[in-house]
Amino acid sequence: MDCIFCKIVEGAIPSKKVYENEHVLAFHDIQPAAAVHVLIIPKKHIPTMNDAAGEDFALIGEIHKAAQIVAKELGIADSGYRLVNNCGKDGGQVVFHIHYHLLGGEKLSALNVRD
Repeated sequence: MDCIFCKIVEGAIPSKKVYENEHVLAFHDIQPAAAVHVLIIPKKHIPTMNDAAGEDFALIGEIHKAAQIVAKELGIADSGYRLVNNCGKDGGQVVFHIHYHLLGGEKLSALNVRD
């Protein structure tokens, strides 16, 4: 498999880890879009949210739990943060391994969403 996030999970590609447990890994994005920009991924390879099934939904809950923990540890829980999952090409997904962007540490602009 040629998935960059799977390689990060395996340790073949280094990352600046923020949080890790048996199922989830969180690390700083190498191209941050905010003062705080952390990627939170399941260790299990799931290409997109549309591919999640069965036991994967408990794993997605673990990702959300990790987001709370990371936001507190990085001091942005009280001021606020954004948790984003892009799904598919038109949704802006670039790496096809489910991942969430935890963004914060500054006032974020409104989302660019069409009415």
